Amino acid sequence: MDNIGAISYACGAGVFLALTLLLLTGQRDRPHKYALMLASLVSAIWLGVTAWLESRGHSSWLSYLLEPLRDLALMAFILRMLSAAYTTPSEASRYFTRSFGLLGAYALFMVMLVLLRATSEQTVPSAAGVDLLLSGFLIMAIAGLVLVEQLIRNARAQSRRSVKYLCMALGALFVYDFYLYSSALLFHGVDPALWSARGFINALVVPVIGIAALRDPEWSLDIFVSRRVVFHTAALLGAGVYLLAMGFGGYVIREYGGTWGTIAQVIFLFGAVLMLSILLFSAQLRATLRVLINKHFFHYKFEYREEWLRFIRTLTTEEPNEQLREQSIKAIADILHCPSGLLWLYREPNRYELAATWQVKAPPVACQLDPDSSLVRYLRDEEWVVNCDEFRLSPQVYKGLELPAWFDQIENAWLITPLVFHDRLLGLVVLTRPQVEDSLNWEDYDLLRIVGRQSAAHLAQLEVAQALAHARQFEACSRLSSYVMHDLKNLIAQLSLVVSNAARHKNNPQFMEDTIQTVENSVNKMNRLLATLRSGHDPAEKDLADVDVCEMLQDTMQTMSAGKPNPSLDCQAVGLFVKANRDRLSAVVGHVVRNAQDATPDDGRIIVRLFKQNDQAVIEVQDTGSGMDAAFIRDQLFKPFTSTKGNSGMGIGAYETRELIRNLGGDVEVISRPGEGTTFRMRIPISAEARSGVKSVDNINNGQVHDYRFKETAGC
Repeated sequence: MDNIGAISYACGAGVFLALTLLLLTGQRDRPHKYALMLASLVSAIWLGVTAWLESRGHSSWLSYLLEPLRDLALMAFILRMLSAAYTTPSEASRYFTRSFGLLGAYALFMVMLVLLRATSEQTVPSAAGVDLLLSGFLIMAIAGLVLVEQLIRNARAQSRRSVKYLCMALGALFVYDFYLYSSALLFHGVDPALWSARGFINALVVPVIGIAALRDPEWSLDIFVSRRVVFHTAALLGAGVYLLAMGFGGYVIREYGGTWGTIAQVIFLFGAVLMLSILLFSAQLRATLRVLINKHFFHYKFEYREEWLRFIRTLTTEEPNEQLREQSIKAIADILHCPSGLLWLYREPNRYELAATWQVKAPPVACQLDPDSSLVRYLRDEEWVVNCDEFRLSPQVYKGLELPAWFDQIENAWLITPLVFHDRLLGLVVLTRPQVEDSLNWEDYDLLRIVGRQSAAHLAQLEVAQALAHARQFEACSRLSSYVMHDLKNLIAQLSLVVSNAARHKNNPQFMEDTIQTVENSVNKMNRLLATLRSGHDPAEKDLADVDVCEMLQDTMQTMSAGKPNPSLDCQAVGLFVKANRDRLSAVVGHVVRNAQDATPDDGRIIVRLFKQNDQAVIEVQDTGSGMDAAFIRDQLFKPFTSTKGNSGMGIGAYETRELIRNLGGDVEVISRPGEGTTFRMRIPISAEARSGVKSVDNINNGQVHDYRFKETAGC
C-alpha cells in the first residue's frame, strides 16, 4: 500500500490516454474535438509523470510544474466551446484570444512560482503568511469553476443534453482541486490521502466526459459502442453489485445471527442467487434495461446496421415458402420487441385478407378489408404507421381515419404498419403491445416504414414465385398434351391409311394380318399415351431403360412404311443400346421421318442409318426433299408451335426431338441445302453397360459416314 499514489495516478494516466486515442478517430475538422484531445493528452502526461515520481518517492515539484499546463489545457477547451456562442468568427476569435491570453499569463506565473520553489532555499514562497503556490492553484480551480458555470449557463437548449455531462465531469475535477488546496491552505500542507486519491478521481470523470462526447455530434467520435455490449455489461455490473450487497448481508447475518447465524447465511445466499437467476431471465426486466440504455446512453435509438442485418437474416433464413409471411411479421415485430402480430395481404377478387399470424390467434370474425375502406385508403395515400393509442386519444391527427368494426377483436393491437410495393399497398401488419412500452418518435416510424417496404418486396417476390410455379405446372400440362396430340395425329394418319386401303385389299390375308398388327400396335401406343396423361409426367424424363436402337428403328420403319416415299433402313452397327424411353424415342424418330416424307416427293428417297461414333449411337435421317436454308434452321426449325404446314401441323415435332435427345445427353445436327435435301443427325450416348456388345456390320471409314450430296453445313 506504500505505492497507492503511484497506482492512483497511473490509473488516471491510462484512462486519459485511452480517451486521447479515441478522440483521434473520426472526422478531423472539429475544433472542440481537437481542444478536448489536447487537454486529455496533457492530463495523461501530467498524471503519468506524477505516477512515476510517486513510485520513486521523489519530490513532487515536477508534478506541480506540469499541473498549471494541465489546468490551462482544460480551460482552453472550455473557452473554445464558449467562443462558439458568438455569431461571427471574428468575435469568437477575439474572445478566445483575449481570455486564453489572460489564463496563459497566469499559468506562466504559476510555473515561475514552482521553479522558484524548486530552486530557492526557502521551502514555501509566501506573502503575509499565505502560501503563494497553494493559493495560486486554488485560484486556478476557482477560475475553472467559473468557466464551467458560464458554459452551462450559455449552452443552447438543444446542446444542453450533452453539455451537462461535460460540466459535471470538469466541475468535479475543479471542485476536488478547490477542496484539496483550500484544505492545504487551512492546515498548512497538502493532505497525503487527498493527494494520493487524486489520480482515481481524475480517472472517474473520464467516462462522464465520454458520455458527453457521444451525445454531441460536433465532436464526431465515430466510435461504435454496441448496445448489446452495453446491455450485457450493465447486466453483469448490476449482478456483481447485487452479489456484493448480498454477500455483505450474509456476513452481517452470520456475525449477528447467533446460533442460527451460519445456517441463516447459507439460506440467505441461496435465496439471493435464486432471485438473481429469476431477475436475469425476466423478459420484462431485460426489456426495461434495454429501453433505459437506449434512452439515456445513445444518441440514436437503433443500431441501424445491426437492425438491418437481423431483419434481412430473419427474412432469408429459409427458402421462400409459405413461412415467409410469418417471418415477415417476426422481422418487423422484433424491431420494437413486440410479442406477436398479424399480416393482411391483397387477394383476388379485390380485397385484403388475413394471410398469416405470428404467436397470436386469429380473430374469430372474418377479417377482410375492402380497397375502398378508410384504413386502406389512409395507408395507401399517407404511407404512415398508425399508432392505435394515439388514434384513440386524438383521432383528428389521422385525417378522418376509421378502423373497421372487427379491429377491436384483436387483443393488444398497438401499431399498424403499411406494406408498400411500387407505390401500391400490398398489405399491412398489425403489431401487438410489447411488455415494456417506449415512447415512439420519428426513428421508430421511419424504420417501420422502411422495413415495411422491404418486407413488401419479399412478399411480392413470393407471390410472383408461386404464380410462376403454377404457370409452369400449366405449361408442363399443356406441353405434355401437345406432345400426346402430336403422337395421336401420327397414329390417326396411320390408321386412316389402313382404312383407305382396306376396301381394295380386304381379301388379301397378308394385308389383313398386317392390318391387325398395325391396329394392335396403335392401340397399345394410345393406351400408353392415356397412361402418360393420367400420370402427369413426361415419360422422356422417367421410365428409362436400355433400348436396342436397331430393333427400335425397325419397328419405327414398319410403322412409317405406310407413307411415301417408303423409308429404307441401314443399320451399320448392331447391339447399340441407349438409356431412353423406347416409345418416346421411337416417336421422335418417327416425327423426323414423317417430316422427311412431307418434304420429299413420292419418287424421292429417304434413308435411315444407324452407326457408332465416339461412344455415341448416331441416327441419321437423310432425304432428297426440298431442303432448308441456314436462316430457317437457325431461327425457325426448332421454335415451338411454329409450323410450315399450316393448320395441319402443330410445330413441335423438331422441338420435341431436340429436347428429348438433349435430355438423353446427346445433341441434334441438321445439314440441309434448298432444293437438294436434308440430313437430320441425332447423337445419343451409348449405355455404359452395353458398349462391349457393339458389332459393326459395315465398316465405312472407321464409323465415319459421308454425306454423298451435301458440302455445306447449316447447324442450329
